[in-house]
Amino acid sequence: MLPIGERQPMAPGPEGLYFAPMRPQALALLAGLTLIGGTGSLATAPADTASLPLFRQQAAPLTDAAMEQFLRTAGVVRSRETDKGVTGSVRATLSDGALTHDAHIQTVEVFKSEFRAKGKVERNFRDSWRFNIAVYRIDRLLGLHLVPVSVERNWKGTRAAFTWWIDDVLMDEGQRLNQDASPPDARCWYDQMRHLRLLDQLIDNADRNHGNLLITHNWRLWAIDHTRAFRYSKTPRFPAQLMGVDRTVLVRLEALDFSTVKGAVERHISDADIRTLLSRRDGIVAHFRKRGEAALFDRRSSPAGCMN
Repeated sequence: MLPIGERQPMAPGPEGLYFAPMRPQALALLAGLTLIGGTGSLATAPADTASLPLFRQQAAPLTDAAMEQFLRTAGVVRSRETDKGVTGSVRATLSDGALTHDAHIQTVEVFKSEFRAKGKVERNFRDSWRFNIAVYRIDRLLGLHLVPVSVERNWKGTRAAFTWWIDDVLMDEGQRLNQDASPPDARCWYDQMRHLRLLDQLIDNADRNHGNLLITHNWRLWAIDHTRAFRYSKTPRFPAQLMGVDRTVLVRLEALDFSTVKGAVERHISDADIRTLLSRRDGIVAHFRKRGEAALFDRRSSPAGCMN
């Protein structure tokens, strides 16, 4: 594992922080690639498929509420450390007798008045499991559906975030770039990435990297591991990366107020964090309103992914 502070962030490029030019390549390179990936780790090929949890045991997709209930109450069948990441996180298999599914457990709770990494100094550094839950709930307030369900639960005597392990992972963003793999529907893919940029600017995320962007077989994007969100900037750090937004999402963003956010995030972030987030929100909304119709689009349903 890398020590705290040694994660590999995405490097800015000509198209912004999260885009790299996608060169055409036949998706046949991905044929037969069946990877199981998950929260906090790079997707890796399973050595023993017989030991994998049974992800699809119900005909209809579970609702967020059903996932939350399962994560809070299902028994832990087994657990093991994840093979990537820096927070000492755990992958656990849960079962309630009817459904078996994995969860990502994070207990990290770090505060440092001064944190140094790679020659940079950050004041009042925070790395907290609580932020996973807050980001999930903010994501749902906006209707983005980029973030997996996450709940608070006790783990071995300490409070933790239990996050739904993402099913059906094809690869992560780092693997996509290494393979020069192009999505089947580029416009849909870019729309997802535009919303990812919006979310990261809103939550002031300090740790977006290729390994915590997961891509499922239908090219749906999932953003995981938000323990280093909620920094202290009162304005969007990289407004030039705010390239577009779905009309409905913009309306929801503009409608956010203190009481709504407070009711959603509860005690997982402070009142000061909420006020700072709303200040960034004001800057994001002003940015899009200034750009006008050119910044707006109508996206497809998130669960549909980006398959033609």
